[in-house]
Amino acid sequence: MRAEAAQRLADNVESYDNHLTTGFLGTPYLCHVLTRFGYDSIAYKLLLQDTYPSWLYPVKMGATTIWERWDGMKPDSTFETPGMNSFNHYAYGAIGDWMYRTVAGIDTYADAPGYKHIKIMPHIGGNLTYANADYKTYYGTISSHWKTANNQLQLDVEIPANTTATIYIPASNVEALKENNQPLTSVKDIQVKGKEGNYVVVEVGSGGYHFSVAQ
Repeated sequence: MRAEAAQRLADNVESYDNHLTTGFLGTPYLCHVLTRFGYDSIAYKLLLQDTYPSWLYPVKMGATTIWERWDGMKPDSTFETPGMNSFNHYAYGAIGDWMYRTVAGIDTYADAPGYKHIKIMPHIGGNLTYANADYKTYYGTISSHWKTANNQLQLDVEIPANTTATIYIPASNVEALKENNQPLTSVKDIQVKGKEGNYVVVEVGSGGYHFSVAQ
């Protein structure tokens, strides 16, 4: 019944014109669930919504911290009741987890200790033209930087020493892919696992990788 529940969630979000209607408990799961069931476009609409209630509404109102309420400051610049109106609160900042795990695509697997086996699976969308994320682990820094320009996607990945990674590269086929300007199939240190959805899946060890694909 999960797919049906996800459809109802997506329909609910759209019924509110792609605005947030959740509190501390529901907000952290919204975009993760939408992405998991193929509703990337709706998740991005939530992320980039800039009218109340949304993550970018406080930014438009001058916020430099995460607020306790979606409308801690109202559009007319008056404030909510001071009894519950912190301007330095953690809960709604949970979207950051989705941004580095999904937008940038840095994640981990349960088959090994944290970030010993790394997953890189960026989700391109939301009219974003680039995303850069660097995550410091006990093994070193993991990097996932992507950008789109001139009908080409470039994905630069850094994998720390003593780790392995499964990288999901947004591409229609293996032949369309290059690594450091060389055909992917000719690079000995990269094991091509096949195609999964809209991704070409590869296994790599530590090092820097520079993938490119014509869109």
